[in-house]
Amino acid sequence: MPVKLTAPQAASLLPVRGVQLGFAEAHVRKPNRKDVLVMTLVQGSKVAGVFTLNQFCAAPVILCKEFLAQTSSIRALLVNTGCANAGTGEDGLSRAKQSCEALGALLNLQANQILPFSTGVILEPLPVDKVIAGLPAAIKNLKEDNWLNAAEAIMTTDIVAKGTSRQIQLDGKTVTITGISKGSGMIHPNMATMLGYVATDAAVSQSALESIIKYAVNKSFNCITVDGDTSTNDSLILMATNLAGNAEITEMHADYVVLRDALTDVAIELAQAIVRDGEGATKFMTVKIEGGKDEAECRKVAYAIAHSPLIKTAFFASDPNLGRILAAIGYAGVEKLDVSKLKLYLGDVLVAENGGRATAYREEQGSAIMKEAEILVRVDLVRGDASCTVWTCDFSYDYVKINADYRS
Repeated sequence: MPVKLTAPQAASLLPVRGVQLGFAEAHVRKPNRKDVLVMTLVQGSKVAGVFTLNQFCAAPVILCKEFLAQTSSIRALLVNTGCANAGTGEDGLSRAKQSCEALGALLNLQANQILPFSTGVILEPLPVDKVIAGLPAAIKNLKEDNWLNAAEAIMTTDIVAKGTSRQIQLDGKTVTITGISKGSGMIHPNMATMLGYVATDAAVSQSALESIIKYAVNKSFNCITVDGDTSTNDSLILMATNLAGNAEITEMHADYVVLRDALTDVAIELAQAIVRDGEGATKFMTVKIEGGKDEAECRKVAYAIAHSPLIKTAFFASDPNLGRILAAIGYAGVEKLDVSKLKLYLGDVLVAENGGRATAYREEQGSAIMKEAEILVRVDLVRGDASCTVWTCDFSYDYVKINADYRS
């Protein structure tokens, strides 16, 4: 079961003025499940996106980049689960375009005003006929308060739907932010997340929106890992419908930071939810690195710890085999690291210092902390002022089972 994570209540996911969502059961891969999502945006909305840096990126990722470069008038998003449409070559691009053309015909839009997204099995052709057949049903139930159904419609191996909302005041106006995400395995984003969609009704300039998404993703989705695998389909989309009535937010506006930080908080919650629902996860681990010369070397250490199967399996077993963490720090690639100075903490307990076990540390202290569902690993490199935080989970028997049976 996910680590201290439950699905949101439908009423907790607040409607965003100008965004409508509809879903269908199109039997893309399995029967009797929501697997097609349509999102429509009011005319005048602004859209920004970040995408996977995996060079074997999926056909929909290629099209999204093209369409965002071609037009500033994105009016709809189309998502399917069950098939990633990745590793499918020109045929995959053709099928993704067909789906956009079909939805465009139904909504009276151009194909390049629609951003396509897919998630699921790689190296299989998209059953575009099934996706297209599901579009009328998805359009029929378009409505603003459909966010929970939307979150469920984008799931793959996720156990629970992921979504959250915020409301803030900008220029005396109430601004709503709602977001959903999906992801459970193949999680090590290098731009965004598996799939994530965040919308606000705030009035925001395109430049400010682009700036905000880059800031938010580096504080959230680029700080999580489940298994170290960067997906072919990772995409995060930020949408602003400009209907809240506030004065337009630019980077120089007094409320820019307020909006940026609220959107970042939403992104962090969605990103952490992915880790909490990591395939087979039983522990949620925060890895905090302090005292680095720069953020880059802090990230090296954080990810060396967060990626290590030996560390992750030890946490699953509640085994304080903490020498594995020291080993990961040592091979992280930090040049001229003085291991005699660094300090390792498990929770609030000092575990290692002066190049070895801390004098006051006792095994029973580590055992007690390792039994907790949420655990902090903190490393002080004692060589500067930089820091970073990464979130990850343990590896359990179920991770192997889930991925061994993924295509069954």
